[in-house]
Amino acid sequence: MQHPTESSDRGITLMRIPTLILLLVTTTAYAQTTQTTQPAVPISRADNSKYTIEGNISYGSNPTQMIDMIYPKNAGPNAATLSPGVVMFHGGGWIETNKATMSSFYNRFLAHGFVVCNVEYRMAAKGTDGKYLATSALAPAAVEDALTAAKWFADHAKHYHVDPTRIVVTGASAGGHLALMVGLATPESKLGPTAPKDFQLAAIVNGYGPADFVQTLSSDSAAKQWLPQSIPNWMDIAKQVSPMTYVRKDIPPLLTVIGSDDHSLAGNQRLVDQLKAAGADARIHVVAGAGHGFNTPATAWPDAEKTIFDYLAEKKIILAQAQ
Repeated sequence: MQHPTESSDRGITLMRIPTLILLLVTTTAYAQTTQTTQPAVPISRADNSKYTIEGNISYGSNPTQMIDMIYPKNAGPNAATLSPGVVMFHGGGWIETNKATMSSFYNRFLAHGFVVCNVEYRMAAKGTDGKYLATSALAPAAVEDALTAAKWFADHAKHYHVDPTRIVVTGASAGGHLALMVGLATPESKLGPTAPKDFQLAAIVNGYGPADFVQTLSSDSAAKQWLPQSIPNWMDIAKQVSPMTYVRKDIPPLLTVIGSDDHSLAGNQRLVDQLKAAGADARIHVVAGAGHGFNTPATAWPDAEKTIFDYLAEKKIILAQAQ
């Protein structure tokens, strides 16, 4: 007679089955835990029933240089017609957060039929000890990445069935600043690819990003972390990454949308005034009662959204919205 815990030539006895089940459950739970570990660069989230997400596509050699491509199910590589495209950059003062935080922007662009290129870029993050992380990159790295990403999107527009004449650049806060730099930087900036030589832009939509970086640097702690005064030629770099440096007539149409109580309002008004004086197509829309961003008051986002997409319809980038 065999011992009940031993195996026979007919297989595993009934008394060993609970142990086997426990082992399988434990193994499965471990596998699920390891498979759902968050990637180093968080990936954007959207309604999977409506949109396709291609997460963390590399556009450079640095592990941070990642792009999420997001598009409606009837758009993208298998689309029958061309779609408008948008390159966007998240905020966080050039020092923190990530592209997954841009849902309030990319969901609205997706709803209007855009193919979205949501960009991660190098930042000047610090650890809890107050020291820069080994992966940190000071100014002008974020601007260099933004320009490189814009060129990547233009180079891949055909694959994603994006109309190269209807590409927009946008961003929020520090990302708005990067959007301004993508639209305004010239080859003389020596920061990377520039429009219109290396890629085309139909419009710039600046979501409350600082426009006068030299002025911002004088009072903003995040800007000082991105570009510390200890860097040689730090003021030269400040001017190099300031949209105010590139005022001229021949820029893509620019819309800045910003709150009436935003600390960057004065600098943005100066930029728009100087661009208009130079003959450029530039305007600013002030969202009543909003601070830095459009979370409050309740009327802020509806006002900002209508302004942005009415503007893009006016520029023939999308169809006019139903009133």
